[in-house]
Amino acid sequence: MIEITKLSKKYKNTENYSVENLTLRIQEREIFGLLGPNGAGKTTLISILSSLLKPTSGSFAINGLTYKKNKTELKQSIGIVPQEYALYPSLTAHENLVYFGSMYGLKGKALKENIDEHLELLGLTQFANKKIANFSGGMKRRINLIASILHKPKVLFLDEPTVGVDVQSKNAIIDYLKKLNTGGTTILYTSHHLNEAEHFCTRVAIIDLGTIVCKGKPSELISQQENADNLEEVFLAQTGKALRDYA
Repeated sequence: MIEITKLSKKYKNTENYSVENLTLRIQEREIFGLLGPNGAGKTTLISILSSLLKPTSGSFAINGLTYKKNKTELKQSIGIVPQEYALYPSLTAHENLVYFGSMYGLKGKALKENIDEHLELLGLTQFANKKIANFSGGMKRRINLIASILHKPKVLFLDEPTVGVDVQSKNAIIDYLKKLNTGGTTILYTSHHLNEAEHFCTRVAIIDLGTIVCKGKPSELISQQENADNLEEVFLAQTGKALRDYA
């Protein structure tokens, strides 16, 4: 479903590549976790695959579509849940979802029913006509997620989808994503919640300094790493314990 070939990205006025010569293949219906320290290149890679950034070199295809040849079709086939909230705080939840749905050509009764269905699935029906500005972090995350899947994308990109949310919202989001995946949606997910990734993802890749240092099923990576009992210990063994502060 996603084929990345020797992809690199170097920002202007920087010495190092954010993503360097990265090759990766993600199969249809996978839940693939992209894990790494701060500044490892995760968000840059997702931004390139979402057609928000142009790579310095290399190529990628999603469901056989490329940015150069099939830009419009490619964008229509993906959904994006960014790390920051992408909602209009002065609008209600329903108004936000109507706006984002209309951007994909959805309208009328079909759009309303689509919105109502997803609000109910994520426990937000009673807040449909409340302004986003008054929502908790977990509620905003759930609305952000709904906005990204109204057009039924084949691939869903999730950048830290459960960061800063309460336990109940996190469980609701993860359960909902599992249902989407069962229905055929391929998911590419980044997170610093390694225990969550260990149990949620079918495969993961650990990325550091713009390159993949290891990849495979979480259980396989744990068994292959000496003295590791969980994915967090694999992560630390592969990326080290030094702080990764950057600005």
